[in-house]
Amino acid sequence: MSALLVSITNNVATLTINDAPYNRMTLEYMDELERVVPELGKDESVRAIVFTGEGSEHFSVGMNLKQFAEGIERKGSMDAVLDQRLRVLNLIENLGKPSIATLFGYCLGGGLELPLACHFRLAADTGAKIGLPEMDLGTVPAWGGSARLPRVVGREIALDMILRGRTIDGEEAHKHGLVTEIWPLAELKHRAQALGEELAKQPRLAVKGVLDTVVGFESKGLQESIADERAAVHLTRDTPDSREGMQAFIEKREPVFNRGQ
Repeated sequence: MSALLVSITNNVATLTINDAPYNRMTLEYMDELERVVPELGKDESVRAIVFTGEGSEHFSVGMNLKQFAEGIERKGSMDAVLDQRLRVLNLIENLGKPSIATLFGYCLGGGLELPLACHFRLAADTGAKIGLPEMDLGTVPAWGGSARLPRVVGREIALDMILRGRTIDGEEAHKHGLVTEIWPLAELKHRAQALGEELAKQPRLAVKGVLDTVVGFESKGLQESIADERAAVHLTRDTPDSREGMQAFIEKREPVFNRGQ
């Protein structure tokens, strides 16, 4: 049984953790993710990616802790195990294609750290338990959670969640800006697909340019980000999509981007 399910519909790739009900991020899942994400990055027919979990109980409880010793043996060291997970999350964040995570049920540890690497997060309006509970295990987040979470919700909320091992629901996550939308669980995955299709219709090179500029802004100086923005301007100048956008504006109609791509 594959640890990762991949499907593509209307230019949106859906990557599903196939370990219901808890959808643990096993060694096999991470190996598959590290293989698949770069392939999707090169596939020009894929313009957005949705990350979800199999079933409707939980997105993910994070790493399968029972595999930790096996992972060290297989990869050679604890650092090698963690480095792979950080590497994969960085790939997702910097792929140049918008990514969407669905948060429902348990979204704990790596089950929050992976969504934090995505550009959009949607949560169920009830039943979600979102957090980084590593403190309860006597340790700390290890996949970039303590670095990414404060960039999203601010230092005070991040410290409150991490140091107290506190989980929050979808409504509170929306209040703090951790998720962009909340939906009934029955509609959540459909909404993620619809958002993916909406983003996939945007001009491909322009989307990549914006992501290159905005992602990682906190770790760059203002002038470096402005330089990234200028590079994106040149990248999108006088392209078929930019000409289509201008023509559609003149003709007062909706533009149709990415034709023939």
